[in-house]
Amino acid sequence: MPTTDWLLATGERGNTATRLEHRRADGAAWSEGNDARPLVHGATYFAELLARIRAMRAGDLLLFTDWRGDPDERLGGPGTEIAAVLSAAAGSGVIVKGLLWRSHLDGFRFSEEENRSLSADIEAAGGECLLDLRVRPGGSHHQKMVVLRHPGRPELDVAYVGGIDLCHNRNDDADHHGDRQSLPLAPRYGPHPPWHDVQVALRGPVVGDVEAVFRERWEDPAPLSRSPLMRLRELLDREDTRADELPPQEPDPPRCGTHAVQVLRTYPNRLLRGYPFAPDGERSIARGYLKALRRARTLIYLEDQYLWSPRVVDSFARALRAHPRLRLVAVIPSVPEQDGLLTGPMNLIGRITALDELRRAGGDRVAVYGLENHAGTPVYVHAKVCVIDDVWAAVGSDNVNLRSWTHDSELSCAVLDLADDPRRPRDPGGLGDGARPFARELRLELMREHLDAGGGDGPHPAEDALCDPSTAFDRFGEAAAVLDAWHAGGRRGPRPPGRLRRYAAPRLPTFRRLLATPVHHAWVDPDGRPLGMRLRGRF
Repeated sequence: MPTTDWLLATGERGNTATRLEHRRADGAAWSEGNDARPLVHGATYFAELLARIRAMRAGDLLLFTDWRGDPDERLGGPGTEIAAVLSAAAGSGVIVKGLLWRSHLDGFRFSEEENRSLSADIEAAGGECLLDLRVRPGGSHHQKMVVLRHPGRPELDVAYVGGIDLCHNRNDDADHHGDRQSLPLAPRYGPHPPWHDVQVALRGPVVGDVEAVFRERWEDPAPLSRSPLMRLRELLDREDTRADELPPQEPDPPRCGTHAVQVLRTYPNRLLRGYPFAPDGERSIARGYLKALRRARTLIYLEDQYLWSPRVVDSFARALRAHPRLRLVAVIPSVPEQDGLLTGPMNLIGRITALDELRRAGGDRVAVYGLENHAGTPVYVHAKVCVIDDVWAAVGSDNVNLRSWTHDSELSCAVLDLADDPRRPRDPGGLGDGARPFARELRLELMREHLDAGGGDGPHPAEDALCDPSTAFDRFGEAAAVLDAWHAGGRRGPRPPGRLRRYAAPRLPTFRRLLATPVHHAWVDPDGRPLGMRLRGRF
């Protein structure tokens, strides 16, 4: 299977200014010989991250970017608050550098004060954490990464990329009782919203690629904010807004696995002065999805926080129309995170139109589900995962909506396992591409959890049966139907296994649709591309 059939070849990224296009002597646009390992749930990720940071020594390098960072969020028990852990690392001689989105004002329910507090704590301990507002108006820095480098011990180098922020709500596990340190969502989620999320741990040469992404942002000479009010505040608070020089980048870690990994990104076309590493923006996440979707023949498995925007799901709809055996399973939040007069409908309007388009294209080959825990509380799906034909898999910070594909900074990793899967025949759909272990195991791990299938015991199919895309599609539908019927019947008798509920978008009164639609398109799902690209409908 030629790797270029699934991953973006050199030049297809659409951004020749990035060092990602020029890092390798052979000109490859991705790295091979990596080990990618999914970390499902914040508790799994936080426990590993805590152990890895505490094992670092003086002279090691810790880099991170985040959308929100809560200094008091615990990675484990008491004493493991993220500010304390990062400050202890900096105090012991680890070089700690961070980039946090500066955020809008807290009056808009974002994270300005939390990010400022975490930054100050790290600076006081000898690290450096900058508040970065180099975005388009209304945009955000949404990338979530941690890079740990160990000069002289490259076998320990690791990078983490995905959807999990270092903040409240994220420290949940497979039982989905929620993080004890919680921020409020819609009332139906309760005081401790259950939270489903995914990160990926990366070892091998790709660690150097993720580090290069950080360095490009860190070395951007533009001011951290162009807002006169923000710059005045920086002067009054005597904030240090100049990024200190980083130590030279170490050689990439040695090869250690069978995974080809391509780092994909979104950067907007920043007004007035573009990013030096992406002068016209970058849409490689969108381009990566479009290329992979053209090869989809059997099953698209998607977990996403939003699944908004007809213009984005059009690429999924085209694949469904072109291939009558192709199925799509999507797992999304069953309840919007907020449910005010406008915010609830605003969260729903883009999803309703997007799902309508998918169902017109695929009919009953499209199945959309929400999740609940065993107490019946909805689980907030924050994961950003896509698996296509058990061959191509992507895990990142990006959602399936226009913001993530055009407007905010995002970071994702597409993984192609170069080892064959011995448990599935080759050539599904005539492309010569058999299932690959990483993509297949990621899908199976997520599906088994949602079915309460465990290792294959009980009334649900063994994992070998779930390997078959049509069987997996049907089992999800059957499990959801049984659980829905149990709820409809008054929840009498033992609760059926599984956490899946058929997604049914509520009907919105006409006046609320009329109010929400323009706000949704103008703010929630803006198109940050230049006008010519908008008119041509290109990514």
